[in-house]
Amino acid sequence: MTRMDNEYAQALFSLAQDEGLSDRILGEMEIIGQTLDEQPGLLRILSAPNISKEERCGIVDKCYGQGAHPYVLNFMKLMTEKGYARHLPACCKAYRALYNEANGILAVSAVTAVPLTDAQSERLRLKLEGMTGKKIQLTNRVDAGVMGGVRLDYDGKRVDDTIRHRLEAVRGLLIGSAV
Repeated sequence: MTRMDNEYAQALFSLAQDEGLSDRILGEMEIIGQTLDEQPGLLRILSAPNISKEERCGIVDKCYGQGAHPYVLNFMKLMTEKGYARHLPACCKAYRALYNEANGILAVSAVTAVPLTDAQSERLRLKLEGMTGKKIQLTNRVDAGVMGGVRLDYDGKRVDDTIRHRLEAVRGLLIGSAV
């Protein structure tokens, strides 16, 4: 994310928070971010310099005008008019980060070899909440390459307690102590 992404997201978040709309705007920004990830052609159209600003804003109206809050709609139009539509996905992520920070939420990704059961997810979430003092938003990503155990990614940090990580540590020790 660039500084500009954060500044635009901060402006929208501040407005939403002042109006008591931060939850609603978050939901809409997440839908927009997901849509733009799934439909990269839409982002290309909104960013196309050979399409007039009016046409691009008309496309925003057609796609989001019915259900989007006017703040979100105007935010998207502003980004489109200024030629910054390509920054919309990053702005959506920056908005989420601001929302999480303001609400004491920590997003944690648990990487495991097999999917966590609901009970395992709940136990892990509760343990992390106790350790961090924050509300945990836990997602589980499956990667058979970890072989077993769990790797936690959060807030730019990684806690790796996977079998693969342990085997690599043993391998490093063996290579370092070779005679």
